[in-house]
Amino acid sequence: MLGPMDEFPVHQLPQPIAWPGSSDRNFYDRSYFNAHDRTGNVFLITGIGYYPNLGVKDAFVLVRRGDEQTAVHLSDAIDSDRLNQHVLSYRVEVTDPLHSLRIVLDETEGIAADLTWHGLFDVVQEQRHVLRAGNRVTLDAQRFAQLGSWSGTLAIDGTDVAVDPDVWIGSRDRSWGIRPIGESEPAGRPADPPFEGMWWLYVPMAFDDFSIVLIIQEEPSGFRSLNDCTRIWKDGRVEQLGWPRVRIHYTSGTRIPTGASIDATAGDGTPVHFAVESKLPVPIHVGGGYGGDSDWIHGVWRGERFTERLTYDMTDPAIVGRAGFGVIDHVGRAVCTEGERAPVEGWGLFEHGALGRHDPSGFTDWLTVAD
Repeated sequence: MLGPMDEFPVHQLPQPIAWPGSSDRNFYDRSYFNAHDRTGNVFLITGIGYYPNLGVKDAFVLVRRGDEQTAVHLSDAIDSDRLNQHVLSYRVEVTDPLHSLRIVLDETEGIAADLTWHGLFDVVQEQRHVLRAGNRVTLDAQRFAQLGSWSGTLAIDGTDVAVDPDVWIGSRDRSWGIRPIGESEPAGRPADPPFEGMWWLYVPMAFDDFSIVLIIQEEPSGFRSLNDCTRIWKDGRVEQLGWPRVRIHYTSGTRIPTGASIDATAGDGTPVHFAVESKLPVPIHVGGGYGGDSDWIHGVWRGERFTERLTYDMTDPAIVGRAGFGVIDHVGRAVCTEGERAPVEGWGLFEHGALGRHDPSGFTDWLTVAD
């Protein structure tokens, strides 16, 4: 199965690029993007994924405005042309690798977009992320992230939203490797010990002179299986900010956060404090296809040329109850205070999920909520 990329010296194995190095059904190659205008009135999240061992490629667009969250899903059979990323009317054009790209959604189910991304800072390569369940690898992924600005137009049911690069900002990431995708696999022997949950925090934020990419995963006991906090300066310097201490502020009676307090340490030992607040929450497991989504799962074969639109009332008690038990992406605003310097403001993504037991948070099981 040769394709255009096989003309280039990019091979890592003695086989066509279209054939993954791993035969694991869960091999994936995906991009994620978000965009907002710093008001908390609108949040766009979108992505495209290739699942070669399942024969599927798909894309999604998720938009929240006020109390309404709208999802458009597109899925089709995979092909060998990875230089032209597209699923039906959705495409990603890489105009300057690691710096700029364009996302286009021709009108589909009442939604259309033509958005150009410009990286404000260099990309950061995150730590390789590996998890096991017993002897089996359940996650083995590499990712890079970047903060940037957006320009263009977003159209929703005939209403155009101008995307001004002076105010529209966001983060993106590219990841590939192995993670659970597609239809559920046969259960086999029950996990021993059983899976009791995970605690996740991901905070890419852009400030005037620097950006940060913070990523933390903790086991139910609070043990960190992943800890990475990187600062990227405008001049290209890259600095690690140590082992951040985090306190999440939850809405009483839920696991939905309103913000977080993050204390990190600069390379010279100076304390760096980030006060993060949520301006608009988007549960990405409500139409976005991420963990526990009952409506859309990445990599599932839906048949050829599949599209659909789903609209959610975010005040519906059923949706409210569902929203708190998954990962939520928030329009994030942060104030950074470093030593004696004047505080500086940043914007980006505040992503958090507390699933199941987490001893440091006082969550003793899957149903415990904040006081």
